[in-house]
Amino acid sequence: MRAWTGTEVSRRTGVSRQTINRWVRGDWASDPEVDRVVAFCEGLGLNPATAFAALGWDRTAASRDVPDSPPMDPDVEALLRRLVDPNVSDTEKFHIRETIRYLAYRPTLPVDDRKRGERTG
Repeated sequence: MRAWTGTEVSRRTGVSRQTINRWVRGDWASDPEVDRVVAFCEGLGLNPATAFAALGWDRTAASRDVPDSPPMDPDVEALLRRLVDPNVSDTEKFHIRETIRYLAYRPTLPVDDRKRGERTG
C-alpha cells in the first residue's frame, strides 16, 4: 500500500487539501457535503456507502441516479481481470496499476491534425 500526500489525494479526488485536512482532524461544524464525500470516494475507488455509514448517514438519503456505464474497452476488461486473478503475482499487479495511473494522469497530448488518420502499431 502506498502513502499518498494530501496534494496527491486532492488531485485524484477534486477535494481541496484544506477540506481533506479538516476531515482528517474531524474539524467541521456540520456534516461534509454529500457531493464532496462522493467525489472523494470515487476518486479513490471507494464505495461512498462505506463513508455514509461511517458518518451515520442514511444510505437512501444520498442515493442518486447513476447513468449506464459506456461499453468497456476489451483491453481494459483484460487488465481488470488480471488485477483480480489470484494467479497473477502482486508484483505484476503493482506494475499494471502503476502503468494505468501513469496513463490516466499524464497531460493530454496535443492533436496533430495531419496525423489524425494515421495509426501506429
